[in-house]
Amino acid sequence: MEIRHLREGHSDGTAVVATLGTFDGVHVGHQAVLGRTVMEARRRAVSSAVVTFAGHPAEVLRPESAPLLLTDLDQRLDLIAACGLDTAYLVDFDEEVAGWSAEKFMEDALVGQLGAVALVVGPDAHFGNRREGNLEYLRTAGPGLGLEVVLVDEAREMPFTLEPISSTAIRRALRGGDVAQAARMLGRLYAVSGEVIMGDQRGRTLGFPTANIPLSQNRAWPSDGVYAGWFERADGSSHPCALNLGRRPTFHLHAEVSLLEAHLIDFDGDLYGESCTVYFAELLRSERRFDSAESLVIQLKDDIAGARRVLCC
Repeated sequence: MEIRHLREGHSDGTAVVATLGTFDGVHVGHQAVLGRTVMEARRRAVSSAVVTFAGHPAEVLRPESAPLLLTDLDQRLDLIAACGLDTAYLVDFDEEVAGWSAEKFMEDALVGQLGAVALVVGPDAHFGNRREGNLEYLRTAGPGLGLEVVLVDEAREMPFTLEPISSTAIRRALRGGDVAQAARMLGRLYAVSGEVIMGDQRGRTLGFPTANIPLSQNRAWPSDGVYAGWFERADGSSHPCALNLGRRPTFHLHAEVSLLEAHLIDFDGDLYGESCTVYFAELLRSERRFDSAESLVIQLKDDIAGARRVLCC
């Protein structure tokens, strides 16, 4: 997938079928829209394109309540590319772009620069100043610009869901520790990436060495607890693991931030400084404080056994 930055200008005359949105998480609803965009482009024998924002618009519009992100930009673009799109146009959302009317966005960006002949959207599509570019607006203004509007009915295409799939619903599931429900909405296990750092070596002292990964403050994380999951190394190898996400209350009564600790099952090696990706499969238990190191060790053995059962290893 080619990545370009959206700038005001004119199309080179090449027609495209486009879609637009933040696509944070690239969940199954997003995948339906992106997949339909590719299908419509192939049907017309033209290119497919997605217009997305380099950051979340809420970081500019309402920074005090901007949502925690489900994907960083690189991960989001990789997931979009996996849906088969030809080109991604990045919009650097700032105060100027925030002031663009829906009409300007359609005429100057979608039609003027991209050469869009069709726009694929979900039922809750909004863009432009004050979110005026909704489905009704698109259906009214689109034909005059030679822009066909294609609606993806997510509810009909994904009848198995009990609630509307959205990035907000996924964040809610993560806050409750329900990583299994988050995975159903994402179409994959929830994953975060980071670099393994030096910890206090307490896990190794207890007989359960861990790879410690600091939490990014702008990313959405599951609630504190113990999880079964997978640890993917930089070389692509994947290892089953028991994950502890929390403030380690047995040894740190007043820790201000949580830490992710991954114990790789049946693994012995040096991981310090490695970039890794951790996948959350299932919540095993909530975090709790133990009266002694001995009682914690007993529980850790149970946690690892539980992770083995979940991961079938």
